[in-house]
Amino acid sequence: MNLNTLTAISPIDGRYRRQVNQLADFFSEYALIKYRVRVEIEYFIALCELPLPHLADIDEEIYPSLREIYENFCLEDAQKVKEIELITNHDVKAVEYFIKEKFKVLELGKYQEFVHFGLTSQDINNTAIPLLLKEAISEIFNPLFDQLSAKLASLAKLYADVPMLAFTHGQPASPTRLGKELGVFAYRLEQQYHQLLEIPHSAKFGGATGNMNAHAVSYPNIDWLAFADSFVNDTLELHRSQLTTQIENYDNFAALCDNIRRINTILIDLARDIWTYISMGYFKQKINPKEVGSSAMPHKVNPIDFENAEGNLGVANALFTHFSEKLPISRLQRDLTDSTVLRNIGVPFAHTIIAFKSLLKGLDKLEMNQERISGDLQENWAVVAEGIQSILRREGYPQPYEALKALTRKNEKITAEVISHFVDSLDVSEEVKTELKQITPFNYTGISVSY
Repeated sequence: MNLNTLTAISPIDGRYRRQVNQLADFFSEYALIKYRVRVEIEYFIALCELPLPHLADIDEEIYPSLREIYENFCLEDAQKVKEIELITNHDVKAVEYFIKEKFKVLELGKYQEFVHFGLTSQDINNTAIPLLLKEAISEIFNPLFDQLSAKLASLAKLYADVPMLAFTHGQPASPTRLGKELGVFAYRLEQQYHQLLEIPHSAKFGGATGNMNAHAVSYPNIDWLAFADSFVNDTLELHRSQLTTQIENYDNFAALCDNIRRINTILIDLARDIWTYISMGYFKQKINPKEVGSSAMPHKVNPIDFENAEGNLGVANALFTHFSEKLPISRLQRDLTDSTVLRNIGVPFAHTIIAFKSLLKGLDKLEMNQERISGDLQENWAVVAEGIQSILRREGYPQPYEALKALTRKNEKITAEVISHFVDSLDVSEEVKTELKQITPFNYTGISVSY
């Protein structure tokens, strides 16, 4: 059966393919091969610029043609690499042989043994993968995250002055403001995003066991550590790990996974809260007359965008957790368990991107239901008890908490009139009574930093 969006096993390549199609430029097999070719070519050019004695006669005018090997890399090229891999049974060695064939075309055949000179496959994988990851975050993740943050910030500002009943333990609590509650999520996301941007994209580059053995024995007079630092840090714009085994330590990669997982956890919290506000009637959803909410109940407009986001974020976090726990662990100088795990790196990112887009779609559908929000405030005058007892504490009134507890914790409805009669019964000055009567569920919303 031919592979298409209907026959794909994973919903990422099936049902949701159009939402994450751009990720193929970073996380597909084709993309990984292209990034490997890019690192190999840039490494060869760096050796020429060193200059390595045996490459000193190469004219720098050939560099653009060398870079075209990866800049113009296409699916046909990737297929050629895969055909070579069928013979070599080694993916990185296949890339090396592919580049050597290109060298012959460029009449650089006599220099071809300096392709992949002194390297092990992980010097390529552990630079290609953080490079593609860095660029995927920059080009795909960050712009969508910015849109989501901006949307939350705009809603926080739009509803900044809307009083709303709060719920702690599922019970009516001291009123808040709708905008502030949305601002909490925007603030939390901002804090985690700043941390995300500070995590280095670390790369391993040091030969078979991390000691640059082959480089040092071949050209002992060259400062290979300085060269490696320059190549990784300056040319590739990554962060070279100084002490490694054959593979990257993955500690910063784990930190990245943990950080994105925290961002996703915040968004799960957001999705569940918005879902609850919709179920409470605090938000309505804009209706698309062409859409069906339920196959059986015509009246329903389900909060599917928030449910979709929650589900995809959960799948993403499960994988990010596994990556973070597994990748930093490798037997002795290396085992191969990281290789198969890293091939799935695009999966949690894809589920995260699907969730981001679902949340943006869902947030765009929201319409505040002022009547319902105001109605809940009007029905819950008991929530001003905290404010009244606090002022009574200030005035030295005896046992004010207990007095309000006796008033409010009984199976009788507390209304504005009940509160007013209670205040009139207090042995306090008329000035204080006037102050107490000014407290309502609509103005007892406290203060907080505006987002």
